[in-house]
Amino acid sequence: MNLNGKKVLLVGLAKTGISTIKHLNKLGANIIVNDIKEKEKLEDILNELKDLDNIEYILGYHPENIDDIELVVVSPGVPLDLPFILKIKEKNIELIGEVELAYRLSTNNPVFIGITGTNGKTTTTSLVGEIFKANSNDTYIVGNIGNPVIDTVEVTTKDSVLVTELSSFQLESIDTFKPRVSAILNFTEDHLNRHHTMENYIQAKSRIFMNQDEEDFAILNYDDENVRALEDKVKAKKIFFSRTTELKEGIFLDKNNNIVIRLDKEIVLLNKDELSLPGNHNLENCMAAAMIAYVLKVDIEVIRKVLKTFKAVEHRQEYVKTLNGVTFVNDSKATNPDSSIKAVQSYKDPIILIAGGMDKKSTFDEFLEVAKENVKALVLLGETANLIKECAIKKGFKEIYLVKDMEEAVNTSYKIAKENDVVLLSPACASWDMYKSYEVRGNDFKDNVNKLK
Repeated sequence: MNLNGKKVLLVGLAKTGISTIKHLNKLGANIIVNDIKEKEKLEDILNELKDLDNIEYILGYHPENIDDIELVVVSPGVPLDLPFILKIKEKNIELIGEVELAYRLSTNNPVFIGITGTNGKTTTTSLVGEIFKANSNDTYIVGNIGNPVIDTVEVTTKDSVLVTELSSFQLESIDTFKPRVSAILNFTEDHLNRHHTMENYIQAKSRIFMNQDEEDFAILNYDDENVRALEDKVKAKKIFFSRTTELKEGIFLDKNNNIVIRLDKEIVLLNKDELSLPGNHNLENCMAAAMIAYVLKVDIEVIRKVLKTFKAVEHRQEYVKTLNGVTFVNDSKATNPDSSIKAVQSYKDPIILIAGGMDKKSTFDEFLEVAKENVKALVLLGETANLIKECAIKKGFKEIYLVKDMEEAVNTSYKIAKENDVVLLSPACASWDMYKSYEVRGNDFKDNVNKLK
């Protein structure tokens, strides 16, 4: 892909935007950088780019004249139904995202693994990455997990493995991206403020396997009806995983709680109780990860060892500390109700739940119906605090606290907690109403927990 001298428009400055600009600059492209934010709000990012030449900045508004643009690279946070983006499409200017650009520029043909789904992406991606590292593969854990794919372009070889977490936003802007193995973990209501309908959301996620053929693999969740319904659209070799059904072919949980791989032969991988990660959702993540590694010929003993020893991902049901018998858990990565359902179901002790955040037009009825089984109190903050409170009252919750920030949330939770209670931050919402990211939110929670006496 020759971009030397080509006029490239990058829309949306963020972490992937910075990496993309730097790489396009190395390739000799004439870059126009556009962001709807004003210059004053982008100072930190612009400082990282100040030493680069041949860059024009259009900030605070979208450019009017795009006739001479030869390629548009759009950041994941930019909706593709914006009038400006639709104008680009109408003019038949090629529009791709950072993942697609990196894939085209990866001329050494590394092995791409693509992992998507509503929940469990980060855990599964991290788990797969650790398995391949333990197998002594040259491994890169990239994508939505926070590491731009394009940063790997100059260092990978044909023997490298890129374990790529992919959001629906990233998958909307692929074109030729073709993973050797794709995986769809599940579908639950999420990002409807962007996709508007579940059908659109599922369609975006399903793009992960659109370029695969019979030489590739697609790992699919048999227990999720919406995932299973995609079966006829998959051209790759389909392999299902299930924790509820014994499969003729695939990976499943048998009646003795053994995880069994049944393909060319039958292998008992290990017992469910040997997994290091708790909960049925993590059982599914582990089965998906094991099958991804297995079809790519990773040694079975390596897979077993990692599944037994893998530690939870930061901000995903992350143990913080125990103080006077009260356990604090950071699950800031739970940015939708279904993810928080899985979190509250993982604990038997009474829970004081800190929830709330940016409104993504999700509904909270099912989440609170499940939560009332063992959540003794709700501590709510952010845009959705009152919305969750109204729904919680209808579900019969009596102990509900509205707080202004994380410090008050942690202090209130600790004040009402008893010995053996779990204070769980599992917001069921995005963080962007109060924080730059779920990581910043999780770190704020941990900082305030560690300040407690």
